[in-house]
Amino acid sequence: MDSYGDLIAADDVLLFVNAAITSTGQCEFHSDEGEQWLSLDFLHAYMLGNYRDLYAAVLALDINDHNAALVIRHLLETAGEATADQRRSEGRLIACRLATLPPQRVYGLFGALRRAGVNNRRTRAIMRDWLSTRPDLAFDAVKYRSGLKRALRHAHLVPATEELGTFVFAPLTRKHYATPLLETWRRAHYEQAALYELPYTAAEGFAAKHGIPRDVFLERIAPRMTRQETLRLQESAHKRGATAVRADLAGMPLTRLATYVLSLSVEDRLRQRAELTRALESAADRVAGSHRRSWGKVTAVLDDSFSTFGSVHKRRRPLAVALACHYLLAALADDYTGLWTSGRTDALLTRPHGPTPLGRRILDALDIAPSRLVIVSDGWDNAPPGLAAEVLRIWRTRLDPERRTSVVHLNPVYDAADFDVRRLSPTVPTAGIRDAEDLPALVELAQFAEGRTGLAELTTYLDTRAARMTGDHDQERAR
Repeated sequence: MDSYGDLIAADDVLLFVNAAITSTGQCEFHSDEGEQWLSLDFLHAYMLGNYRDLYAAVLALDINDHNAALVIRHLLETAGEATADQRRSEGRLIACRLATLPPQRVYGLFGALRRAGVNNRRTRAIMRDWLSTRPDLAFDAVKYRSGLKRALRHAHLVPATEELGTFVFAPLTRKHYATPLLETWRRAHYEQAALYELPYTAAEGFAAKHGIPRDVFLERIAPRMTRQETLRLQESAHKRGATAVRADLAGMPLTRLATYVLSLSVEDRLRQRAELTRALESAADRVAGSHRRSWGKVTAVLDDSFSTFGSVHKRRRPLAVALACHYLLAALADDYTGLWTSGRTDALLTRPHGPTPLGRRILDALDIAPSRLVIVSDGWDNAPPGLAAEVLRIWRTRLDPERRTSVVHLNPVYDAADFDVRRLSPTVPTAGIRDAEDLPALVELAQFAEGRTGLAELTTYLDTRAARMTGDHDQERAR
């Protein structure tokens, strides 16, 4: 049996995991940016100081990129406090997680380490190894030149070729580059046609320099844009009432696609209903994979109240997660019912509106007698306040003590004041969620939040996830 200290440790780790999944240090509907940063910084310091091994192991979970970079930074900053075995295991976890982070995030992390004066041998080795795995350093030199330059200087690394070194540190001193992309960048200073052969972010600056009209530039650069860049442009264009390059929805990640759908007007959603629905269902099927139609009878209570608007930095993010979860659960379930707090039945037209009658919707959901109930909400039950907690308490303790119905609450919003995601009831496990793609793993993780498993089981779970991640990373490098 776990000791009281072990139970506290397990609870601390789960609390931190929820924060590391949901919070990005940006303002939310109920808390500002300063509160988010203060709360998150405290949790990182607390975990690092008290549970270093578990803090590092969290890198193997589905925490967001912001917190993964913070964990890596703190581990490297405090390398002198770790044992040799800890440094060895941390080094493998860090290398694996860096391989999954977007390159701009990694270059930003290297810049933060440089500003903090972290320049030990292990840090330089980690930077060297990551740079050695980059598929095209010439591309990085064009798109992330300042980040690459700082990394090379800080880690005391010599560029792979003399030409690359010249481009990074003195790019306009050379009259010709043998590498096509570097030569294209040089020519773009003088030839407008050359800029359309560059990555979008690099070409954008040249377009402004040459005074090319924005609409002309976007039309011609469209083939060079990534899918994410196209979606971002479309979303910003919709806000301004302008037109932009049409996005290719095929292959788009589920939650990102849901965010895009919610950025469209109701009229646009109705006009593109067939295409948008097909894209969302296809994305959900890809996430479900081999688990498609294997979850039995599932009912979801999905929050589309006004608070799901999020904030100016995370506009409609909570609602996008709920919408993506709706389509994913429909793919996972053999028999699925989705209940929105607003009472709407057309998921594609959902929007943030009204109060949060979670208690009433949970009653409706339990009346269907599902084998699994999933609640996706920020936890602010207010119509009437507290009804959801009472319904869940009575259901779990009196009506279904045998747990015939599995209930889990997934919360996409970090509550800075409580250092956790807001919970609906002590009788129901709550896990933070940032992307619907993580839903199956989070439902598995939520078992630890029920209090029925302790630190030993949680540590085993973390070790298993870490071993799986490092094993996959080793196989990928071998290939």
